[in-house]
Amino acid sequence: MTEDTDIFNAADADAVGREQRKAERAESRRLAAFKAVMATPEGRRYVWWLLERCGVFRTSFTGDSATFFNEGQRNVGLTLLGDIHAVCPEHYLTMLTEAEEDTNG
Repeated sequence: MTEDTDIFNAADADAVGREQRKAERAESRRLAAFKAVMATPEGRRYVWWLLERCGVFRTSFTGDSATFFNEGQRNVGLTLLGDIHAVCPEHYLTMLTEAEEDTNG
């Protein structure tokens, strides 16, 4: 693929390799950025807020169609939680401790 308007040819092994390397670099940058966020107390505080907001630690079932919306939010939170455990598990316990301290003042 030489231009943005080119059609991607999945049968072209070189093109596939270039796209895979490009995707791997993008994922590596995303995870490095996430690790940097989790390395700061402010970043962990914000991530904890997101996890709570997404409903990771509560049931999503409502008995009506709101459950579908809640499950969508929860899925985002579970993805975030998965990133924490994959990239920087050492910060998870720190984040929990800090959240407890914030709650109990």
